[in-house]
Parts: sequence; structure tokens; C-alpha cells
Amino acid sequence: MFLRFLYLARRIQLAIMRPVLFGVRVMLVKDGRVIIIRHTYRKGWFLPGGGLKGGETVEEAARREVREETGAEMGEVRLVGIYTSYEEGFSGHNILFVCDDFKILGQPDHEIAETRAVGLGEYPDGLFRGHREKIEAYLKKEKIPSAGLW
Repeated sequence: MFLRFLYLARRIQLAIMRPVLFGVRVMLVKDGRVIIIRHTYRKGWFLPGGGLKGGETVEEAARREVREETGAEMGEVRLVGIYTSYEEGFSGHNILFVCDDFKILGQPDHEIAETRAVGLGEYPDGLFRGHREKIEAYLKKEKIPSAGLW
């Protein structure tokens, strides 16, 4: 409940201040399946990721977020694209990576309610539409859309 309150407070702050935000997302892919997460404080399913911390590169942020949210350590990562969203009163830019060289070595942190590996068409209700579109394109070996929802 407390995390949900902090999340809502942050959304209000963003609506008032209208900052430019940068974040990362990662498609962890193995055996035709992609790992998705569900937070304790937010409804829906998402690709692992989050915001950059001061002094981090985008790759360092991706590695940290994946470790925190899935318990995985990544080998080689590849840049897929940079996606922009102007919804909810702020400008958000997400850098998307894909990694098929990873090992689950630990547990997700306390902010993650559940992790799940899904294949094409096996999506749970609430998978964020922009993430679903990118997962589907990747698994179908199609070009991942460069525009649209993030």
C-alpha cells in the first residue's frame, strides 16, 4: 500500500513539473519466450526496466534494473531503439535493449509481485500494449515498430 502511495505521489509530481525522463527497458528472450514483470504498486505487466540514476550509462541502468526486477545477470545486450511518449504530462524517452544471454541468479526485489516468461500469444491480461507490440514483432522476427505506444 505504501509503495502504491509513493507511485501515485510521483505521478502527481510529474504532472505538475512536466520533466523530461529517460528510462530503459529490456526484452530478456530465451527459447522463444520473453520475461515480463508485474509490480506490487502498479497494475499491469511490463518489460523489466526503469529510470536512470545519476552517473549511469543506459546500459548500466538496464543491467541494474534487470538484476533488481528479475534476479538475472546479462551477458551481451543489443540496442533495439529509442521510444518517446508524451502522455501523462511529461516527456518520456525509453531505450529498449534485447538480451538472449542471461542467467537468473537471484530473486526479484520487493517491488516485484511476479515474473513470468511468455511466448507469442500467451500474454496475461494487463500486458502494456506498447510492450506487447514490441514483444510480438521480435518473436515473429519482424521489424520492431519505431513509433507508437511505449
